[in-house]
Amino acid sequence: MLTTVMNNPCQTLTARYGPSPLGQVVIVDIGKQLLSLYQHDNCLHSWPVSTSARGSGNCIDSLQTPLGAHRVAEKIGADCQANTIFKARRNTGRLAEIIQHAQSSGDDLITSRILWLKGIESGKNLGGDVDTQQRYIYIHGTPEEGLIGQAVSHGCIRMRNADVIELFEQIDTDTLVFIME
Repeated sequence: MLTTVMNNPCQTLTARYGPSPLGQVVIVDIGKQLLSLYQHDNCLHSWPVSTSARGSGNCIDSLQTPLGAHRVAEKIGADCQANTIFKARRNTGRLAEIIQHAQSSGDDLITSRILWLKGIESGKNLGGDVDTQQRYIYIHGTPEEGLIGQAVSHGCIRMRNADVIELFEQIDTDTLVFIME
């Protein structure tokens, strides 16, 4: 299936998991630390990302990036300024200082935009102790932009702030997101 997904991502994934708004599919490739936006099987754009420092896995409290098919359950932060810091999905009114060099701030701040993911594969990333949405797994901005491209997150998919804003503006709620190794 992996070869088919990469050759015809929209066609293959929507045939298996149902339609996606605007004919778009987001694919996160953990091995490449890359997120790509496809529309009607054409790659519109790819961005570097950071997934979990602990690899992939779907269990609660694992701090791993979940695999499989997901949908964007909620989009949060549409009217917020770039670099806005969110806490519990709420705008704190503060802006993050962006770190451009490869250094951890020691914080796991969520900035600019949030795309909250919901698993759609029962027993794999939906329900019980593997539920992606209950694990609060997001695609979001980070102040640690110098670490993008390295596996350093606590399970979420981190993007540069300008990149997550660009992605946020191009996709709708319910967009299909497929995370693979």
